[in-house]
Amino acid sequence: MFLSFVNGWPLPLQLIAFIVAMVIGIFFVVKFCDLFINAASAIAKKLNISPLIIGLTIVAMGTSCPELAVSVSDSITTLINGGNANVAIGNVVGSNICNLLVVLGFSAVFTPIIVKKSICKKEFPFLIIVTLLLTIFAILFGVGSITGNYAITRIESLILVVFIVLYLIMLFKNAKTEPDSCEQVNAPDMSWIKSILLTVVGIAGIIIGGEAVVFGAKGLALSASDALKIDHDLAESLVGLTIVAVGTSLPELVTSVIAARKGQNEIALGNVIGSNIFNIVFVLGISGVINPLTSGAQIVVDVIVMLAVTLFVFVLSLRGKIGKKEGIILLACYAAYLAYLIMRTI
Repeated sequence: MFLSFVNGWPLPLQLIAFIVAMVIGIFFVVKFCDLFINAASAIAKKLNISPLIIGLTIVAMGTSCPELAVSVSDSITTLINGGNANVAIGNVVGSNICNLLVVLGFSAVFTPIIVKKSICKKEFPFLIIVTLLLTIFAILFGVGSITGNYAITRIESLILVVFIVLYLIMLFKNAKTEPDSCEQVNAPDMSWIKSILLTVVGIAGIIIGGEAVVFGAKGLALSASDALKIDHDLAESLVGLTIVAVGTSLPELVTSVIAARKGQNEIALGNVIGSNIFNIVFVLGISGVINPLTSGAQIVVDVIVMLAVTLFVFVLSLRGKIGKKEGIILLACYAAYLAYLIMRTI
């Protein structure tokens, strides 16, 4: 309804409105996500749940809250209005590529990233498996019989959800054998009333922010595509893969860069791997269960790029260190991919 109202405005005002909506939405998602994690952690602490379990569940999944909010909002929007969930799929794929190339690239430029052997033996192979699985779904089983578009069906989404359980089991096993390998958290002290109130406020803010991001992203893509006479799906895909993806990756970027500057360089890679795993199995899994995620055929190329980037970073990690030189290469790869997306769209 509001989209139709804004579409009656002059094009410059439309673009400004959509950009402002995206900026405000991303700010809401990131800030209220942090509020929700703190409040939920406080509740878990009051229930005598160990800090380790809080870190492995609430905090770990919390890093994917921005992507989840945007993707679920887009999934619901397409369920109601029809069309393709290009922003939902593009957000996850673009965010994962951004995490591997931009977040790790910037972190490595500040200080070399030391790679623990356990990450290359456990977490990274798991990321490769779920990324490969998503690629197979997109290429071999992605064509929907009704829409004719590439899709993540409900059955495929349920399979991804199963991998959430498998990943959490792996994390708990790692925690028992290597206590330092998994994140623990010092949950804040809050009263019951405050923690419950902030949890509700956090969830509400995340939902509102997600809706604002999807509204702004789709509106910007449609307005720009109509003005430039380019395909709507390609325009939505470009916005989801770039602006929205980078925006929802801000928590990982800020966390990793700050950790790198403080000399805690081993945190950066683990943060990115964990986030990418949850983006695929948690975000796409939940979003696809709500509504199958349809997209244009261009998503196949983007998923293959995500798989290639994941394998490339894994090869770099096998050396035990990702240095400044490798960081610059990663950033250059993202610049090349961004140029390709713009050329593909135009």
